[in-house]
Amino acid sequence: MAANALRHPLRWLLSRWVEVRLIEPEPASLGLDPALPTLYVLPHPASSDAALLGELCRRYGLPDADATLTLAGRPHPARLSLAPQRQRWRRTRRQAPFLAALQHLDHAQGSDVQLVPVSIFWSRAPGKRFGLAKLLADDDWQLVGRLRRLWSVLVNGRNVEVHFGAPLRLAELRDGRDDALTNRKAARLLRVHFRRMRSRVLGPDLSHRRTLVDGVVASPAVRQAIQEVASAQRRSTRRLERRARRYGLEIASNMSYPVLRFMDQLLTRLWNRLYDGVDVQGLERVKALAGDHTLVYVPCHRSHVDYLLLSYVLYRDGLMPPHVAAGRNLDMPLIGGLLRRGGAFFLRRSFKDNRLYGAVFNEYLHRLIARGHPLEYFIEGGRSRSGRMLPPRPGMLAMTLRSHQRDPTRPLAFIPVYIGYERILEGGSYQRELHGGKKRKESPLGLLRVARQLREPFGRVAVSIGEPLIAGDFLDRHAPRWRHERSARPNWLNQAVPALGDELAGRINAAASLNAVNLVALVLLATPHRAIETRLLIRQLALLVDCCPATQRPAGEPASWIARVAELGMIQRREQALGELVLASADQAERLSWYRNNVLHLFAYPALVAFAFRNHASLSQGEVFERLAPGWPIIARELYLAVPEALDEPLEASLTQLSRLGLLSHDGDRWQRPAAHLEAFEQLRLLSQLIQPTLERGYLLLSLLLDAPSGQLSRDDLAEQGRQLAERLALLSGLDAPEFFDPRLFAGLVDSLIEEGWLWQQEDRLCYDARLVEAAQRARELFDPALRQRLMQLGAGRDDHVDSER
Repeated sequence: MAANALRHPLRWLLSRWVEVRLIEPEPASLGLDPALPTLYVLPHPASSDAALLGELCRRYGLPDADATLTLAGRPHPARLSLAPQRQRWRRTRRQAPFLAALQHLDHAQGSDVQLVPVSIFWSRAPGKRFGLAKLLADDDWQLVGRLRRLWSVLVNGRNVEVHFGAPLRLAELRDGRDDALTNRKAARLLRVHFRRMRSRVLGPDLSHRRTLVDGVVASPAVRQAIQEVASAQRRSTRRLERRARRYGLEIASNMSYPVLRFMDQLLTRLWNRLYDGVDVQGLERVKALAGDHTLVYVPCHRSHVDYLLLSYVLYRDGLMPPHVAAGRNLDMPLIGGLLRRGGAFFLRRSFKDNRLYGAVFNEYLHRLIARGHPLEYFIEGGRSRSGRMLPPRPGMLAMTLRSHQRDPTRPLAFIPVYIGYERILEGGSYQRELHGGKKRKESPLGLLRVARQLREPFGRVAVSIGEPLIAGDFLDRHAPRWRHERSARPNWLNQAVPALGDELAGRINAAASLNAVNLVALVLLATPHRAIETRLLIRQLALLVDCCPATQRPAGEPASWIARVAELGMIQRREQALGELVLASADQAERLSWYRNNVLHLFAYPALVAFAFRNHASLSQGEVFERLAPGWPIIARELYLAVPEALDEPLEASLTQLSRLGLLSHDGDRWQRPAAHLEAFEQLRLLSQLIQPTLERGYLLLSLLLDAPSGQLSRDDLAEQGRQLAERLALLSGLDAPEFFDPRLFAGLVDSLIEEGWLWQQEDRLCYDARLVEAAQRARELFDPALRQRLMQLGAGRDDHVDSER
């Protein structure tokens, strides 16, 4: 009677107060059969959940959750709870909640019943309770009472999430079992579903920060480090315990639900002001793993906004925000405290010489991973100033693998994430730093300088989830006996960690999505003077998107993309008597190079094939392969692309693709480029220009290497001389492009040559043999005579300068 008396006031309150922030999936996509009885299953009995479910069913045209069904000739409610109602002063009896539905299968031959699990979350508190109001309103509170539920509706009614599970057919679950076994099986499946859903949305319980730090300090690993440091430095263990506790408090996050709510509201306003929209792809891959895997998000690092953007996207889509590894430089007054309460934990840039700090950090990270908390860190270490994927750093990856080896009971999945911007906040500072300017230290005043830019247009931003990598499967391939090793630092780490970094970098790049700015940048920067006719630009943009899968293409048409880039101030449009031109100033071109480098790897295959025809009007498929195969692994490592086992298959696919686009034709086994007077020839040339800077760097490096006898140059000398020569080439070509002669590119080139076996080191000198000379000769044939002559003159000018200095 009391429940019926409260039902109507509660529904009235729900209709006027409650706001459902997220319903997943869309109710229309559940695929319910209207001819079958529908039983909605809730994890716990609660009047507020039941009333809200009934309201949603009416709103979205679902089978009525408040209806009374007829099962096996008897009335049965269309809604039930998996856990029984607790009765005061009485012992709770175990139920058989699906017994009536199972009897209905016997009563009506050929019939079925569909079970729909429904999880309703009033608030998103990640296992903590904050203040009396939140304590009383928390869904975890065990003393279930109607007044407490009413209070929960009042406190959390504006932040409700509803998650429908996939419908289960009871007849399929039965499969010849008796009713008791089928009931237990259905209940077990639904309990697992509700547990996974709760873990996905709320995450595991998190101890109070001081309790967690105390546990870290008291752990055997940290105690051993304290003893070792005390013995080595002759200091008291009590003093080192206090230091370890200070380290723990310096590192540990202090995730706070009120701050998450505040950040959600703040960032919603910020993104609406800053961006035209946030496009998200691939989150279904995360949701499939979130319930029973420890998730480690590994995004590319393009901007400080990355920290906030991914957590915001996950929170808004019903996933637990991760604990984010942040540099200690961000632990600044005011901002650091806010980030810490939003889930950031802070680490020093280097602590290999601080044994105690390393032990504390490793133990803290292990406890987060072992308890299933989602993590986020950037494998590149710092933000990319050139727009390219930077070489992965081994530190956090090694610590994660060691933690997983220590306790592999819960599966661990790495989630690669690509974040692409049409315009970044730090564009000006990146240019300054590439020109040799000193990086400014982060400070609250620096944030005020950034705040002045918020009225400027920044376009759209894309968050794309790549193919997840299961840590256990990866280790089974690269270190088959990893589960049996008990060493704190096993030998397989030296090979597995770099391989893991390269694999994740490749998966991040594979998830890249195109936008208007990087498409226009790809075409405009391929022209000799950063100028192109609008008509040709539109055709070339259409050509580029035809080279990529539909999932990576931006919305709209080429003409609208050009207009958007002009609105963002990245290009100039100039009317001319014979037709409109699109141009970029030197400053705009330098900025555009950052956006081009974000997605250059997506066009490596077709651009490389197009480049093979710059100096040859006709080639067979075998000749194309012969010229491109030796250098392809080097290019793939620079661009973080997967190297196929057989290169001829992707090359054949690229030849076919360029033929379909009208840029090549073939007669038997021969492929021909278009005649020079045709527009298709210009399109092929523009496509080939995309890969030319990469090939030029390799040509310059090989020329330097082969000009000296084997065993004369060191690794660092070769990389530095290559950088100097590339800088000279850029300046003589009239291009002020520091990213072209980035020192890391040349160091990576040398490492790739060593990795592929073209070079080897004796002591500190690089050695090579006739194989490299022959491969370099084949690579030179890719370049047309004019370009080859220019590069040779550049090398000769360098030799004259060196001789004059001698």
